[in-house]
Amino acid sequence: MNDAVDLFLAQWARERPDLDASPMGVIGRMDRLQQLLGRRVSDLLAEYDLERWEFDVLATLRRSGEPYQLTAKDLVRMMMVGSAAMTNRVDRLVRKELVHRQVDPASRRRVLVTLTGKGLALVDGAVAAHVENEARLLDGLSGEEQEQLADLMRTLLLSLGDTAPETP
Repeated sequence: MNDAVDLFLAQWARERPDLDASPMGVIGRMDRLQQLLGRRVSDLLAEYDLERWEFDVLATLRRSGEPYQLTAKDLVRMMMVGSAAMTNRVDRLVRKELVHRQVDPASRRRVLVTLTGKGLALVDGAVAAHVENEARLLDGLSGEEQEQLADLMRTLLLSLGDTAPETP
């Protein structure tokens, strides 16, 4: 069975037989997967009245452990977004009463962002459903195939310079 990318590759083979378009097959499939998977993840999070970016901030705070608190600077570094974008995101989550922002008593130059009780309950419910949803999305692959794919993607990410940020 062929996917849509196979059609594109066949067309390039016909029109430009001098090119090896196989890299387009890999990157094209990654892009299509990102679009399809992203849409399904967004649909699930919408059931919790969450945008993907909101879930990402809440989940980052949640997985940091008690007291579910990080500095704004640590959030910026861990989520790889600019400080202006993070300020906007935190402002919106404060308005939804999902996080609380306060000046760090130990250093008045730092801002602490903490999950509220409401935010903790929401992210705990959403993350459980999110993991179940992702498992369903990967049902087309065996456990071994999932591990192989994860290993290959990690290798590619590392070759492109993507390394984990230091944890606070």
